[in-house]
Amino acid sequence: MININRLVKDYSNTRDLGLIFKIALPIILSNGSLTVMHVTDRWFLSQVGQVELAASMSGGLTSHVLISFFVGLIGYVSALVAQYYGANRPKKCTRATIQAFYLAFLSYPLLILFIPIIKYVFIWTNQEQELSTYASLYAKTMLTGSIFFLMRTAVGSFFIGLGKTRVILIADAVGTLLNIPFNFVLIFGKLGLPKLGVKGAALATIFASFISFVILFFFFLRETSQLKFKTRRLLKIDGEIIKKLFSFGLPAGLEPFLNLFAFNIFLQMMHSYGTDTASAITIAFTWDSVVYLPFVGLGMTARTIVGQNLGAKDRENAQRMTYMIMGISIAYGLVMILFFNLFTGFLSAIFDPEFQGSNSNSQSISNIMIRLISLYTIANSCKMVLGNSLQAAGDTVWVMWVSISIHWAMAISVVVLVQIFKVNQYVAFSALIVMINLDFITKFYRYQTAKWKNINLID
Repeated sequence: MININRLVKDYSNTRDLGLIFKIALPIILSNGSLTVMHVTDRWFLSQVGQVELAASMSGGLTSHVLISFFVGLIGYVSALVAQYYGANRPKKCTRATIQAFYLAFLSYPLLILFIPIIKYVFIWTNQEQELSTYASLYAKTMLTGSIFFLMRTAVGSFFIGLGKTRVILIADAVGTLLNIPFNFVLIFGKLGLPKLGVKGAALATIFASFISFVILFFFFLRETSQLKFKTRRLLKIDGEIIKKLFSFGLPAGLEPFLNLFAFNIFLQMMHSYGTDTASAITIAFTWDSVVYLPFVGLGMTARTIVGQNLGAKDRENAQRMTYMIMGISIAYGLVMILFFNLFTGFLSAIFDPEFQGSNSNSQSISNIMIRLISLYTIANSCKMVLGNSLQAAGDTVWVMWVSISIHWAMAISVVVLVQIFKVNQYVAFSALIVMINLDFITKFYRYQTAKWKNINLID
């Protein structure tokens, strides 16, 4: 029989809730600042034109797909840092982060190799010529500046692992604040500069990322100057840590890369319906990011807290904290579902330049898609927390293969639905809803098996 008093006590402990919010709130606010940056970018571009708005989504996601593998690999150092910190081995935290920097430097030339061929993604999906050209320009620009995203990931993962997330908030907030004037100047050609449109939006994002990295690196140098973090031969290549990053981080990198690749196929198929649908889905996913990025923050919090507990050999508390964080995530998701369904018209009308009016086809499509997002919001919230908890434990291979299989089944289904059966955009969108809910179910099943408790990430 379930002991209700014990259940309430275990999952409403104010000290534990305080710890969760102490780590999570700065990350959520930091991701909120990134949301503001994305919304601002797209709002400025919506004032330029409908095609430019759609291109920023298509080109941005395509470049992000390529970057995501390396971000996942490099960012896995946060799990190592969390476990080393929980095991009271702070010098290893510094050493692990330095190895992540080396991986960032090695990754950048590989990303540059994709610049000449990325245009074929948009050509293959038969997008309108103007949309394809702008999307390709945006993606190429983002890949050129990707080194700053990689470096920021390495240094940011250090602070995520420690649970000192206020630093990340400061860096991202400053980057976002500067991104707004950068956007205005570069997109519209102010202060004597040429009007750059979509390229200007990409450059503004790169500049903001550079600023965030510089701030984070300053705090990293200050933190690691403390005696407990100081290590001899700081720049030494540590084969043991590199091996761990590849053994556990490679699946953690491949999963988002191949999953986003599949999602990008879905997005390009949706863009093939024409400019109205392309701009509508850009608006819908822009608001989806308002929900999704806080979920990412709660997922990172789970990785930190679970990693530190596992480093301290407290597996039962790691599990309890996972469920507490998941409960918070569900509560937030429910609030946003209500918000999306009550204020749908207002949300789509914000992106309302001359190509949209109250009766426009684009706005009608975006209204429906914003509501459809509600059908996977809770599943999205739970799978982010469970996935990060499993990764913190080192359970990355099984999760990777199952998640990739589900995402690619969705991608293939969408191609068949759109190219062969010629279904409308809403039927095609339903494949995404099914995929996200199924991905959550598989992660929940894996977590319940408790096999993650038997994995040793650090010695």
